[in-house]
Amino acid sequence: MGRLFGTDGVRGVANVELTADLAFRLGQAGAYVLAGEKQHTPKILVGKDTRLSCDMLEAALTAGICSVGAEVISLGIIPTPAVAYLTRLYNADAGVVISASHNPFEFNGIKFFNSQGYKLSDEIEEKIESIILDGSVKISPCEPDKIGRRTVCDTALTDYVDFAKSTINTDLKGLRILVDCANGASYRTAPETLRQLGAEVRVINDSPDGKNINAGCGSTHMAQIQGIIAEEGKYDIGLAFDGDADRVLAVDENGCLVDGDQIMTIIGLDLKEQNKLKDDTIVVTVMSNMGFDIMARRENINIVKTAVGDRYVLEKMLENGYVLGGEQSGHVILLEHNTTGDGLITALQLLAVLKKTGRKLSELASQMQVLPQVLLNARVTNENKKKIKEDSYIQELCRQIEEEMNGEGRILIRPSGTEPLVRVMLEGKDPDYIADKAAELVRIIEERLS
Repeated sequence: MGRLFGTDGVRGVANVELTADLAFRLGQAGAYVLAGEKQHTPKILVGKDTRLSCDMLEAALTAGICSVGAEVISLGIIPTPAVAYLTRLYNADAGVVISASHNPFEFNGIKFFNSQGYKLSDEIEEKIESIILDGSVKISPCEPDKIGRRTVCDTALTDYVDFAKSTINTDLKGLRILVDCANGASYRTAPETLRQLGAEVRVINDSPDGKNINAGCGSTHMAQIQGIIAEEGKYDIGLAFDGDADRVLAVDENGCLVDGDQIMTIIGLDLKEQNKLKDDTIVVTVMSNMGFDIMARRENINIVKTAVGDRYVLEKMLENGYVLGGEQSGHVILLEHNTTGDGLITALQLLAVLKKTGRKLSELASQMQVLPQVLLNARVTNENKKKIKEDSYIQELCRQIEEEMNGEGRILIRPSGTEPLVRVMLEGKDPDYIADKAAELVRIIEERLS
């Protein structure tokens, strides 16, 4: 991680850490680095989610971009992956998303895409950081007659919905779907796409008020959608997006969670059957459930594992031409269709398998047996979270616990890329044991690093 950029853009509490002034400077530096050498007037797309702070940050970011002579095309409230796609479709020089993804409303973030719709490399992020923090390049405001304009694109949502529909070759007639939009960026795109494809759709959490994004809903809070499906018993599938709709989790007809690993299993096996799974390989992170490994061995699928973070998954996919990769959290990349994780595209590929096979989601998901897993957060300071790797006492304690599990479990401890947390994950056959040990580790980490 850099000095400003984390694993997924620049993040912080809005108006405290991520201020209007910082957004202005990011706009200037980003435009300079990503579009400064173009022979034409640079064109930069800006999209946002539903957070209260998005309007403020968009205004500041836009001012920064226009002050160096670039043009801003405002897309309004739209999913992050839509910005990646539309950057390519509209031949823009860059795309920017104002969002903090799955985090609470008080957080916000600014994330850049290059002209090809990919997240920025470490090298490009470092150039932007150096301009802002070190003054490595003095950016002078352009002459008054060269100031950039801001225009509003009225077709962005329609263009993205049309693209999403084109990624499957079936309709969704006969499927009954419950959709949780997390009061976020998918609240119009997801229901509209599914209805146009013929599905019977009920939507919850599609009334954003600026503060209710991800609040007890969406892919990070699955209890509500699971409860409705289990109680009413009339849906084939539930789909829950996060705030910026780059990830999705599913719920089967019984109200049981279908996580990212299981979604990749279903889509991956279907691609393999069609001879579309490059080298019969799926790219996952070290957080993927051990049950995924067991499934892969049984189905003759190769697994490539990366560090946690979709950017690392994407790097490995691009390096070897792999077409499917992602995270347990529901952040799935399907490179045949988009350059980043796309919750709607992932949902559509899953629904297409459901429709094509005529099988229940619970049956499709059972192709991968999920081993018990506990994931807890230890709240520490931002300054101390990286010290977890150097703490010999904690490392030795982890080694002892893994030894006790005798090869039938594992521990993964890592600092969060975006929050003042250390994430503690234990996996094993005995749920009570791993829950007790995870709680013990969290207590000790908070004592030593808070």
